[in-house]
Amino acid sequence: MSDFVSFLPWQQDQATSWLGQRERFAHAWLIHGLPGIGKRQFALAAAASLLCEAPVNGRACGDCAACLWLRSGSHPDLRRIRPEALAQEEGIVTATSDDTASSSATAKKQPSKEIKVEQLRVLHTWFNTATHRGGWRVAVLYPARAMNAITANALLKVLEEPPAHTVFLLVADAPDRLLPTLVSRCRRLPLAVPNKEASLQWLKEEGIEDAGPWLAAAGGAPLLARQLAQSGHSPYPEWLIQLLSGIIATPAPDIGPLADQLESQMPEIWIDALQRTFLDLLLASSGAPLRYFPSLGQQISAVAGRASPSRLAETAKWLAQQRAVAGHPLNTKLFAHSTLQRVVLACMPA
Repeated sequence: MSDFVSFLPWQQDQATSWLGQRERFAHAWLIHGLPGIGKRQFALAAAASLLCEAPVNGRACGDCAACLWLRSGSHPDLRRIRPEALAQEEGIVTATSDDTASSSATAKKQPSKEIKVEQLRVLHTWFNTATHRGGWRVAVLYPARAMNAITANALLKVLEEPPAHTVFLLVADAPDRLLPTLVSRCRRLPLAVPNKEASLQWLKEEGIEDAGPWLAAAGGAPLLARQLAQSGHSPYPEWLIQLLSGIIATPAPDIGPLADQLESQMPEIWIDALQRTFLDLLLASSGAPLRYFPSLGQQISAVAGRASPSRLAETAKWLAQQRAVAGHPLNTKLFAHSTLQRVVLACMPA
């Protein structure tokens, strides 16, 4: 996989302004914002710009020797630090000279979803050698939440005495979920959600027709909207309309078949869908436009019209707590069943 990545259209003005300060650049930046807006792409494009030897308006030219190295995926002054599983998704099956994902993952061993401390330790030699082109050395770490406590503390020690000519770019959705002392060692660079017009134009250029419902389902995040559009048949999961229709039609819908459906899915995905649904239910109960599932407006309004707003709000808060542990349920079917049971009870007539 090539390491040369360009900024997305809505990122270019911010990138130009930010990169224009490179003479006073901090040694570590925490790039954060809503999932699906292109934070990883911003960080990799920033790395290309910092390594470029003939930048244009602060951004990578694409033609110099450094940019050509990046295009070939072999720039010696760049390291990407991410989980083995993510490296494989990106097309890196084994580790290369510029890739700190371990090559130990094989067919017999499940690739790790964590950033391991060994991935930082192997960088010490890299930190202590001169840069090959006499400029910056850039380490891009993503997603920062994939670091366990040991890895985060190891990185903290590096940032306390940062190597010369080295810039760390960390990518995170929510800085408050990271080690506070680690966050304090970084300059924060928040990325905003692009406006609707820019997102819809980009999605159209990406071949996504009638992108409005997909963009709404993604909370305004265009890259997530593209992912949803390419992987699904509708902007909302089929099980969700079954759930809402069952709540409307009967006083106590049978949640057993729905729990069976959800058991085969990643809990984080369906919990997120329920969180979005409950926000829309709260918006509908107050007469405000729906944010995530406007195409389900009729069903959501019907449920919201008879449910207690306070119970909806309590369950929305409870779902957020469940989302924090969704990746490690002891029993996935029981977890799905108990969650759906709580959701149905919250939607019953007040």
